[in-house]
Amino acid sequence: MLRILSVLMAAAFGGLLAYFFDPDGGRGRRAKARDRLEAFVRRSADRLERRGRHAASRVEGLGHQIENAIAPEYEPPPNDATLAQRVESQILRGRDVPKGTININAQEGVVVLRGEMDRPEQIRELEDAAAHVKGVRAARNLLHLRNAPAPNIPAP
Repeated sequence: MLRILSVLMAAAFGGLLAYFFDPDGGRGRRAKARDRLEAFVRRSADRLERRGRHAASRVEGLGHQIENAIAPEYEPPPNDATLAQRVESQILRGRDVPKGTININAQEGVVVLRGEMDRPEQIRELEDAAAHVKGVRAARNLLHLRNAPAPNIPAP
């Protein structure tokens, strides 16, 4: 069996030699085989390079995800003027409260709401909304109903 296999291998090798070193067409066949082999190697190298870049970008992206999950970016608290504007835009958005009826001030992260409202529900809603704005440490509510004394003014 081994003898038959070695005879077949020798015959195949001899056929390849005759095919590539034929005086009439061997030179063109060798050039064509060399070109195909170079193209195969080039495509394989390009494919490997693309896969390597893809893997590297995936690893970099996972690194960013882990970094953001562990230590989210620190955002310094806004200054008082910015905080007051942010609260005003957030709590008055979509509500039927005229802008001029409420005065909003902020000092060291504490927001103070002043003004007159028509209904007690409005006062509670605005206070809750102000307390939930990012950067607000506390909300002090001095809103009151129309024709009622302000909470920060003592009764006569």
